[in-house]
Amino acid sequence: MIENDTIRLLRECDAGATMGADSIEDVLEDVQDPTMRQVLRDCGTAHDGISGEIRAQLHRCGDAGKKPSAMAEAMSRAETWVKLKVDRSDRTIADLMTDGCNMGVKSLSRYLNQYAAADGPSRDTAARLIRLEAKLAEDLRAYL
Repeated sequence: MIENDTIRLLRECDAGATMGADSIEDVLEDVQDPTMRQVLRDCGTAHDGISGEIRAQLHRCGDAGKKPSAMAEAMSRAETWVKLKVDRSDRTIADLMTDGCNMGVKSLSRYLNQYAAADGPSRDTAARLIRLEAKLAEDLRAYL
């Protein structure tokens, strides 16, 4: 059971970290404020680092990981595109990113609770990813 919960938790973290990094990349070129752009770049780099750790943990478990669902990615990109067509401001980007962070914190926290038998390292990785998402949402509040 521990191995199954570990793999399941890591798969969800893999999908979440990938979606977070992709979302940051999608909006980065539209950000006007240099400080906000750097905050997003730093967070994207941190997502990439955690993604590498997650993939290494999954590899040790003999698993290939999980991509974000195509539907979730498509809906996220569509919402971003529509909102930025209407208003390309940093405020809109901060709003979109904050919503995404909050959804990430919520879903990853749910998975952390659901897969309670996961091993310590995978739980620690999930908790770090949750903190990363929460910190980005906090850092972007100044731009809302």
